[in-house]
Amino acid sequence: MILVLSGTGDGRWLTVELTRLGYRVGIIVFSSYGEELAAEAGAVFVARGLPADRDDWLARIKVQVVVDARHPFARDNSTELARECEKLGILYLAVGREETCVRPGELVFTTYSMQEAAAKAASLGKTIFLTTGNHGLEHFTALQQSYDIRLVVRVLPEHRVIKKCQDMNIKPKDIVAMQGPFSKQINKALFKMYRASVVVTKDSGQAGGTDTKIEAALALKIPVVLVKRINTGGPELSLDAIVSMLKVKIPPE
Repeated sequence: MILVLSGTGDGRWLTVELTRLGYRVGIIVFSSYGEELAAEAGAVFVARGLPADRDDWLARIKVQVVVDARHPFARDNSTELARECEKLGILYLAVGREETCVRPGELVFTTYSMQEAAAKAASLGKTIFLTTGNHGLEHFTALQQSYDIRLVVRVLPEHRVIKKCQDMNIKPKDIVAMQGPFSKQINKALFKMYRASVVVTKDSGQAGGTDTKIEAALALKIPVVLVKRINTGGPELSLDAIVSMLKVKIPPE
């Protein structure tokens, strides 16, 4: 069996493709919304999160391959998971995304943590439009009073996410609950509507819509704070490369 850790469209695409090729695929999701989407992908089972006894569990259900298709910024335990898979003789593969290239002279400021991004954004403008979801939001709310800034957050339309924003004193009028990725035109319209003076985004690659966010902001001459990810989980492969490798290493039954 191939186990896909899914937190993005990459995981769903991979599950559909591998199932079509004849593989038995199980999906691990990490939200109720992901659970709804995964149910349509054709997997033999969908589970919410990895169990505490994951070593025994992986061996018990006879997993041959773990494909980590979670969001690039949601892989805090990827190194540990890769080591566990190696110990169990399970092939661990991670889905990678191309980094966004920033041309010299553009209004794009690179940072390597949400804390650093918050400080940089606060120094660039008074209305910060966060396109990074609810993770790391506390670094921005901590600066709200001292810098007298307005936070506009774009998050998934999930009750728990919206509640978290409200619990952190984000006003309802500053919560944009929408499912992305978005086109350049939609991003431009939202940035203009909320009068953004600085945009914050994670470098999630083209699949995460990073390019259209940056293009929209620069078209409006709005500075962008780009949060880069420090990869500690080893090599990452494209979706096509993973499918090709699996065909060779573990042909479908």
